[in-house]
Amino acid sequence: MLQRQQHPRSVAVIGGGIAGLAAAHRLTELDRKCSTTLFEAGPRAGGVLSTLHEDGFQVEQSADNFITTIPWGLELCRRLGLEDRLARTNPANRRTFVVRRGRMHPLPDGFLMMAPARLWPLAVTGILGPWGKIRAACEYFIPPRGDQSDESMAAFVRRRLGREAYERLVEPLVGAVYAADLEKLSVLATLPRFRDMEREHGSLIRAMRRAMHGRANAGRESGARYGMFVTLRDGLSSLVEALVSRLPDNAMKLNCPVIRIERHADNWRVTSQPSVKADHTPHRNFDAIILATPSHVTAKLLEPLDALLAERLASIAHSGTAVVSLGYDSNRIGHPLDGMGVVVPAVERSPILACSFSSRKYPHRAPAGKELLRVFVGGARRPELVDMNDDRLLSMVLDDVSRLLQIRGGPCFCRIARWPATMPQYRVGHRELVAEIESRAAAWPNLQLAGNAYRGVGIPDCIHGGKLAAERIINLSE
Repeated sequence: MLQRQQHPRSVAVIGGGIAGLAAAHRLTELDRKCSTTLFEAGPRAGGVLSTLHEDGFQVEQSADNFITTIPWGLELCRRLGLEDRLARTNPANRRTFVVRRGRMHPLPDGFLMMAPARLWPLAVTGILGPWGKIRAACEYFIPPRGDQSDESMAAFVRRRLGREAYERLVEPLVGAVYAADLEKLSVLATLPRFRDMEREHGSLIRAMRRAMHGRANAGRESGARYGMFVTLRDGLSSLVEALVSRLPDNAMKLNCPVIRIERHADNWRVTSQPSVKADHTPHRNFDAIILATPSHVTAKLLEPLDALLAERLASIAHSGTAVVSLGYDSNRIGHPLDGMGVVVPAVERSPILACSFSSRKYPHRAPAGKELLRVFVGGARRPELVDMNDDRLLSMVLDDVSRLLQIRGGPCFCRIARWPATMPQYRVGHRELVAEIESRAAAWPNLQLAGNAYRGVGIPDCIHGGKLAAERIINLSE
């Protein structure tokens, strides 16, 4: 632990995504004298958060909103003075569709990720066959698992709701969120509340029915809890811009990848590869360091210092996605688009993971008379699609989207964003793995880790991780 310093503390934050930005911002909030330097390898801050404004469309090229029941995203917006710029999802369209045999069906009212709040909508849905419905309803009587160890999402859902409900309902809903193979995805590291529901109530159905009594709108939404999501009216890039604007002058170093970190006496030495016009030296010493890079990048930086820690970090697999954003004249789309979007089960053999009706979700995202769709492909299901050339990928996507949504003619707007190896895969045992990583990292003085590879992939989770890393640095330095 550092003694109280006579000079302002200096902290290097490596990685300019939302976690690194949140960390750097929190450092300046807690200690105005702190000399913070944020190193970003790319030409802009924000990581995957990127908003495109073009031809009257507002296109989020990766995540497009964040949940408010996890408070840290909303809390940060309040601290930045952005609360009055928040927009909620359109209440008229808060439902999800699921594809079955090439046709779109509404997700049963009250079915939230993997638990039905109401049985009648499940009984009449066209997504499941008769035996699938009966098996899902039997969940009420299936005893809870005695073993509290981790298990895969697929194993958990098949055990509780049966194979068909897993394949036709849960796999497309959860798979679209995590871009994951649910046979490997950890239930405890992703959606532990459902295991808590099983343990505390003996049944997911029983737990949901009890929860309904205290909520006026329980059972009226399906899929994600869309009423709990918000975005920024000017785009999520405005959150990035607000964070950057709060940093001290010259704190942000773009196009400046860090190639080596070393521990010298009581300092961390950071060696960067500056751009030709860089205004700083490639070697600098810092009192503390926050690594907010992807875990495989963090592993490379730490490997010379701690090979086992690096090995554990590198063992966190990542998947990638491509997002195809399409603009259409409204009168060319035959489907009423009376929802937030559609998810596609793996058993449908479609290249599409999901399609968000972006301008129905948030009407300000398309000009009058136009619609904006965002189509997600790749993930652990079809990793090769992320690297497919634009023409082939677009042709494949347009074929399926046009058929599903009864679209006549081609789009008037099209953009493709690719995000290779950006979604960490929380496989069975992930919580134990992260605990080991954090324990080994804690042995290094004034070193903190942040990012989406550890304790949550959503925007609020990443903000919280960066904020905690900064607070720990400041407390260690007191």
